[in-house]
Amino acid sequence: MYRYRAGCAWRDLPAVFGPWQTVWKRHRRFAGDGTWDRVLAVLLAEADSRGLVDWNVSVDSTVNRAHQHGTNTTRPAQVTGGRIELQEFAGRAG
Repeated sequence: MYRYRAGCAWRDLPAVFGPWQTVWKRHRRFAGDGTWDRVLAVLLAEADSRGLVDWNVSVDSTVNRAHQHGTNTTRPAQVTGGRIELQEFAGRAG
């Protein structure tokens, strides 16, 4: 829990927790076998029964767009549905 709260790398865990490799292995095992899910369910149920959980949720729908040249992809070769207009034919629409 300390690592998530502090936002540090595994190697930067304080020595009081023991070797970071051991902590990482235990965390990975608990995550894989569902131990953390069960711990969270019990803690949420207990906190909810005491009225300590606020179930209001705020959702942010922020969208970040990249510039068209911000990717390293190429234009699609297929027809995109647009119409090609040439300037020389613009006056002959009759």
